[in-house]
Amino acid sequence: MDNFSKYGPVRRAFENDPRYRLVEGDAKDAELLTELAIDCDQVVAGAAMIGGISYFHEFAYDLLAENERICAATFDAAISAFRLGRLLKITVLSSSMVFESSSIFPTPEGAQQTSPPPRSTYGFQKLATEYFAKGAHEQYGLPYTIVRPFNCVGIGERRALRDMDVMSGNVKLAMSHVVPDLVQKVIKGQDPLHILGDGSQVRHYTYGGDLARGIRLAMESEQALNEDFNLSTARSTTVRELAEVVWLKVHGADKPLRLISDPPYEHDVQMRVPDVSKARRVLGFEAATPLEDVLDEVIPWIREEIAAGRI
Repeated sequence: MDNFSKYGPVRRAFENDPRYRLVEGDAKDAELLTELAIDCDQVVAGAAMIGGISYFHEFAYDLLAENERICAATFDAAISAFRLGRLLKITVLSSSMVFESSSIFPTPEGAQQTSPPPRSTYGFQKLATEYFAKGAHEQYGLPYTIVRPFNCVGIGERRALRDMDVMSGNVKLAMSHVVPDLVQKVIKGQDPLHILGDGSQVRHYTYGGDLARGIRLAMESEQALNEDFNLSTARSTTVRELAEVVWLKVHGADKPLRLISDPPYEHDVQMRVPDVSKARRVLGFEAATPLEDVLDEVIPWIREEIAAGRI
């Protein structure tokens, strides 16, 4: 289900598959969601306003208000479908941002309950989606699974309709996601290369294909019932290390990398390091695609997008 509010109409490779049906509609429409969910085995709560780090600041209120409305409508529909239809479970796509204020690394499932609340409205609302799941289970018995993807990287994301242009040195950016932004700047020849902060920020860049498999495992596993999972690569990478890998893949070893640090955003978390042992133990899930292999897919795609004027 999609109302095309982020990108406008989007064509997908699988849209003509007879097993696939797309409903154009607003995820805040609880009546429509209920009508659809009654005949479903699973509901995946993935609709949300979402974007990069600049998006968190530009739409601080909308992220909270719109995503709460979407979440409430989704759970209203899921509760009705569980009581009146054949729904087995709701799977909630949360976010690593629920751990925004955590000081425990690697951060295990459960730390969101003992850490200070997230500082950003986006992280706070994502934490609220987890409480929706717990509340619906406690009051109505609705089974759930919560999954938290960490720093998804892959191809396919383009400029959104509401994206605001941000200057990074001499390059204009819109998405404010660190991997495509760095790749775009390096391809366009920015030298020295601008990064946010000093480059010591730690992230776990996880291949989108791995995350898709992890979400499916969480949906299908009986052991995942009423549980939450961090879905992520186990590999830590600093922004500086990421910049070095991208630079080497685009320019080779002959051209030295020079960096300039720009002021970071307020919600640019310094450390985001998940404990992935529960997903490995319970789901048998590991995000094993190396960052270098992901970049071998992402860099050529961004070259094509730049040439076509789409990003």
